[in-house]
Amino acid sequence: MDPRELAFAGATEQAQMLAAGTITAPDLLEVYLERIARLDPQLRCYRVVLADTARQEAAAAQRRLDAGERLPLLGVSVAIKDDVDVAGEVTAYGTSAHAPPASRDADVVCALRAAGAVIIGKTNVPELMMLPYTESLTFGATRNPWNTALTPGGSSGGSGAAVAAGLAPLALGSDGGGSIRIPSSWCGLFGLKPQRARVPLAPHDDAWCGLSVNGPMARSVKDAALFLDVTTTMPSPDGGFVAAAARDPGRLRIALSTKAPPPMIVRCGKEQRAAVDQASALLRDLGHHVIARDPDYPPAATFAHYLPRYFRGICNDARSLPHPQRLEARTRNMARIGSLFSDRRMAAVRAGEAAMAARIQSIFDDVDVVVTPGNAIGPSRVGAYQRRGAISSLLLASRRVPFFEIWNLTGQPAAAVPWGLDRDGVPLGVQLVGRPHDEATLLALGAQIEAARPWAQLRPPVS
Repeated sequence: MDPRELAFAGATEQAQMLAAGTITAPDLLEVYLERIARLDPQLRCYRVVLADTARQEAAAAQRRLDAGERLPLLGVSVAIKDDVDVAGEVTAYGTSAHAPPASRDADVVCALRAAGAVIIGKTNVPELMMLPYTESLTFGATRNPWNTALTPGGSSGGSGAAVAAGLAPLALGSDGGGSIRIPSSWCGLFGLKPQRARVPLAPHDDAWCGLSVNGPMARSVKDAALFLDVTTTMPSPDGGFVAAAARDPGRLRIALSTKAPPPMIVRCGKEQRAAVDQASALLRDLGHHVIARDPDYPPAATFAHYLPRYFRGICNDARSLPHPQRLEARTRNMARIGSLFSDRRMAAVRAGEAAMAARIQSIFDDVDVVVTPGNAIGPSRVGAYQRRGAISSLLLASRRVPFFEIWNLTGQPAAAVPWGLDRDGVPLGVQLVGRPHDEATLLALGAQIEAARPWAQLRPPVS
């Protein structure tokens, strides 16, 4: 197979080729290392490429394959977001204020290694993962492979750009307010925010006061399902998530909503609204029952529930670092705001989660899935917020991505699904939101959409 086609084949197909002996793990790894050496200077997806250790892991994987051993990801490269620990490597969090190298792998990395994955590198993030673009003074800006003048989104922007450009077949992201779904939408990927606690966070449990989760960023639904099968800490559907993605979802009740959760007053772009309208038509054609209906968003959900946890999470992260004085001024200001939320206040906020979530989730008494726009408009230009302060950066950037954070509060699964290119040639998408613990339905519906509107064959200019 042509090396470029191999790079874009996806984790599932690569695992099958490795098991069949069509390719070898060292040769597959070298395809990615060559592409990274050639393309990543333009994109800056990776904070560090672990070429030497990855070569050792690929050689070991090949010996296991030659001995007849079969594991779901044996010999497949996976990129790790740089807020997740890899033994012997710094977890930089996008800052020079970071701690020394981690002494052990995070639990999710242990799970990926147990499935046979080769850890190829750690991907770039904004400082403390706090904004929906991937730029920092320490590590520079990650660029969108569809248009290098634009951001891929954030905070999992390095992971998103790497998978989109064919510099990894699969990547780990994290999502505390859209950080998987934002770059997945702007990079043309299927990105899944799983149910809270589905994928382990340890040793960083309760990140961002319970808002953040780990999850997959992939070129296909089946690759994301494979990631869930090898990392889940909770019961899976019958046959696992790969089997769920392959099943017909049946006739679903689907609600379409373009209302941004208050108090955001957002003008959703024409192309983003058109994507929801097109999704409505397709879903009806596929036999689903589709209605227009908005979730019952509490007026104070963002101010009373999300922002206290967001700011206090940033504060907690800043306090955990050995050199907080090295943080950017904007980040220090964010952390200072977070310090105003006392432990008592945070306990009260957390205590109100169940009632708030029940109100929002009441829509699922009558429907199986909610469909919203993905990002409200296209990505910002690299450097657009460079001279802005903490609050103005947050307010301006949040207007582009208002449909995601509410589902971090409720904790239920939500997925970004590609929906073609905008007039500037940059991907856009829609969001699917499922019932609590029901990733299976999102995967089945996502796969059905993927079959009707294939997206994985689309390749960005920088690829």
